[in-house]
Amino acid sequence: MRVLRVIGVSWWLQLKLRSRSAFDGLLGVLYPLFFSTVVFMMFTHGGAQGPALLSAAVGASVMGVWSSTSTTASAALQQERRQGTLELLVAAPTPLPVVILPVTLSMATVGAYSLGVTLLWGRFVFGVDLAVQRPAQFVLAVLVTVVSIGVLGFLLAVSSVRYRTAWALGTALEMPVWLISGFLVPLDLLPGWIRPISWLLAPTWGIDAIRAAAEGRTAVPALAACLGLAAGYGVIGSLLAVRLVDAARRHATLALT
Repeated sequence: MRVLRVIGVSWWLQLKLRSRSAFDGLLGVLYPLFFSTVVFMMFTHGGAQGPALLSAAVGASVMGVWSSTSTTASAALQQERRQGTLELLVAAPTPLPVVILPVTLSMATVGAYSLGVTLLWGRFVFGVDLAVQRPAQFVLAVLVTVVSIGVLGFLLAVSSVRYRTAWALGTALEMPVWLISGFLVPLDLLPGWIRPISWLLAPTWGIDAIRAAAEGRTAVPALAACLGLAAGYGVIGSLLAVRLVDAARRHATLALT
């Protein structure tokens, strides 16, 4: 119950941090519908039906997960920096990864909301058939994808403490990641040199697992790749956080760049 309370409070705080007013906070909740509406209109206008439209719906839903999860923890830490409290977080006895990771995972719950509301929006407004052939694997693939994006957000958040421009870089990469991870455009249609890059991104394997489960194919290989990359992000982020704290204590400052 304590963990649930922490996640709930973090969820509320991050929504507040993402906006300066209650109206902006409402827009943050509606944000996933903006992109998905454009996607659904484009695909339906182009004559997409059945599996193609379901694939587009899944891609649009994961776009919402990325937008709400990947850089939100970094934005929260930048807010701490502006308020002059980031140094206190780094100097706290609690390990820095333990401080940052719950913030990111709490935003993963917002990502799950984004995914669910996007699929429901497609079903009831645009008539997308959400017939899923392997429901159990589909649910598992969704959970793994949301968590993997959350852990990638953790890595970006730790990087933003050490390198102030990391947060801006994460934001700038939002739309390129949508493209090279195959959210809407099949990877086969992209230049060959992009594929090795896409293989290093957990969302690429997550979206593949979700689509595989929806279409009746096995999602296990893609799930394994997604989990492996997420674990790698977590290890790299934790090691970077340890080095960050050590360097900050040696220099008595976070201004290490």
